[in-house]
Amino acid sequence: MTEEERRTAKPQSMTRRYRRGLILTGVLCVLAMLTAATVLFQRSYTERIDTYLADICDGYAAAYKAQDTHDATTLVKLLPGRSTPRFTLIDADGTVLFDSKNTAVIYDAAGEVYGVMKADLPSHADRPEFRQAMADGSASITRESETLQQETHYYAVRIDTPEGAQVLRVSEDVANIWGLSADTLPLLFGAVVLILAAATLFSWWLTHRMVQPINHLAEHLDTIEADVPYEELIPLARTIQTDRKLREDNETLRREFTANVSHELKTPLTSISGYAELIETGMAKPADVPTFAARIHKEAQRMIALVSDILQLSELDSTQANHSREPVAEMEPVDLAALVKETAQNMTMNARRAYITLQYDAKPATVRGSRDQLSELAQNLCDNAIRYNRPGGHVELRCGTGSDGCPYFEVEDNGIGIPQDSQTRVFERFYRVDKSRSKATGGTGLGLAIVKHIALLHDARIDLQSQVGTGTTIRVTFPKK
Repeated sequence: MTEEERRTAKPQSMTRRYRRGLILTGVLCVLAMLTAATVLFQRSYTERIDTYLADICDGYAAAYKAQDTHDATTLVKLLPGRSTPRFTLIDADGTVLFDSKNTAVIYDAAGEVYGVMKADLPSHADRPEFRQAMADGSASITRESETLQQETHYYAVRIDTPEGAQVLRVSEDVANIWGLSADTLPLLFGAVVLILAAATLFSWWLTHRMVQPINHLAEHLDTIEADVPYEELIPLARTIQTDRKLREDNETLRREFTANVSHELKTPLTSISGYAELIETGMAKPADVPTFAARIHKEAQRMIALVSDILQLSELDSTQANHSREPVAEMEPVDLAALVKETAQNMTMNARRAYITLQYDAKPATVRGSRDQLSELAQNLCDNAIRYNRPGGHVELRCGTGSDGCPYFEVEDNGIGIPQDSQTRVFERFYRVDKSRSKATGGTGLGLAIVKHIALLHDARIDLQSQVGTGTTIRVTFPKK
């Protein structure tokens, strides 16, 4: 089956598969049980036959040996009137002296045995039971008839008489395993029909009992983990619950993000539209036009920065979704010391405009990652430290290797700090501790969210320490190489 056929194929019914499996199991169990029972019965029955033949042969042989004469007539007088087993008396040279199924017995007028006619049978000198009995004293042999589906059990014992050695053989025909199976076919067929009917009813009841809780589970996804009917479904229930919660959280984040983006874009657009309208209608004085144009340019730049950050977050979200299946794009060794120096050089002008002293302490450290993304992380952290600082403050960039052998990048400032209740939320999108200050400094509220995503893509850990009025330290610790 091709991949396309597998995708378009109708799912199989679990109920029907369970039912078919239970019915097939029931039928196979019955067949196996009857087969085993037939084999065991046949084995037990044949063992009893062999024991019976040995006992009866030894008994008549002892009685025959105790007689004064040792011939066919003497043996016939000892045998019962109707002999179920077949008795055969064989001379030492293999000549058959008497056979209860092939030798005629002569009776006198009083009904007593008078004599025995000579048995018209070929020599038994080559028969295995005769030869073994002559050699060992007794023999138990079984010969099978493939055409009659029977097997004949022989027991022979040697009798030492004054006239010479003779062999008394007793035999019985018994149905073999195939014959017994043929005899039990009607019983077997009836049992299979009954078991099939019982298995059908039982499988219907059992599958109904098994599937009903699963259907109930599907109808109550809100409490799926609490209502799991089977232990084997716990991982599935947890996965469904986690996925459902993740979808709900993502939907909430999407709505909040859409609302925040709309709000953030609406403000500069309103300003741009207002100033442009004043210029268009001629209501603005010629002396104010350059001021209005500068404000329009500033708001446009703010929108460009916001859109740029949104596009970057979208790209990082897409990369993070595939992070479990694919490595981060453009993974390569990155020199953190060189990255820190470059960031300090790029941000020097921004620091001077804000009257902030920017310093760095770059110790050798190398991480494996995307240099562009790590550069963005460093610049966002540095820019954030400059924006939320005071004139005359300082910002220091540091990198190196910690005592645990893990590389790190750290930004420390002595700015306004972050309140304790806001420290867990500063990495959320559009979250601002001081909204009025953010508007004044031109921040988009997405810088730390971008930092968080880049750190996640590099399996890095972010530690934040801050105190209001004292400053903030943010350390990004990368995994050991």
